[in-house]
Amino acid sequence: MPTLDTATGPVFYDERGAPGGAPIVLLPSGAHDHHDYDELRDRLDPARFRTIALDWPGHGASSAPTVPASATLFADVAQRLVEAVAPEGAVVVGNSVGGFSAARLAIRRPDLARGLVLIDSGGFAPRPPHVRAFCALMARPAFLRAIYPAFSASYMRCRTAADRRARATAIATTRADPGRRVVAEVWGSFAGPEHDLRADAPAIAAPTLVLHGRRDPVIPAKVARATAALIPGARLVAFDAGHQPHTSDPDGVAAEIVHHLDSIGHGQGQEAQGGTR
Repeated sequence: MPTLDTATGPVFYDERGAPGGAPIVLLPSGAHDHHDYDELRDRLDPARFRTIALDWPGHGASSAPTVPASATLFADVAQRLVEAVAPEGAVVVGNSVGGFSAARLAIRRPDLARGLVLIDSGGFAPRPPHVRAFCALMARPAFLRAIYPAFSASYMRCRTAADRRARATAIATTRADPGRRVVAEVWGSFAGPEHDLRADAPAIAAPTLVLHGRRDPVIPAKVARATAALIPGARLVAFDAGHQPHTSDPDGVAAEIVHHLDSIGHGQGQEAQGGTR
């Protein structure tokens, strides 16, 4: 089982595709694991692309972190992963806090981000008092555990088997430590200034695709539009989905991602051309 040594302990990652394939790093939402991307990865030609997906600290097969968790800790882990598995750079795909981590990587280490795909991404929303209050509640492990079944139903808007699997994983993660503690700590960090990338977003040079689920109550459409407007040259595509279009509509998301990769020349010249299968 491949693991990555980080400053906060070992982190599990899963690698698929040809060793020489163009690298795509996949960062999931908080409370979720690398299996969120299974259906999407099935639609990316393994002869052309090498996909790498991780489990955040305290999630899935990864160990609990040795320090308190936060969105910036996750971003540091994501940067360490790209440095280790794709030192010449990768296209980085991130959902929710994974999107925050991907965007922060592009800001801090532009040499490692050949392209970005931000899916209902965190890091670009204002934080008025009611948002900060909700983050404070979610930072309480007992509250988080109690509310997560209903909360996940709201943001997932399940309609596929992949949606239901992803939601079940998130509920299981938040029912017991270390997942419950880690997710609560990450929620607490969302209200902090370090989770706000809006001032730095215009410096992102990586070609960026912003994907958004129209029915997402966590990242509303106006935030997705603002995200795309802040990042130079970013393209926005909306789906009839909740917070995770890649589990609700993997065919549509894969088609958009492959189009994006083709437009920036990522993976061209590999043994297999084209994209979805």
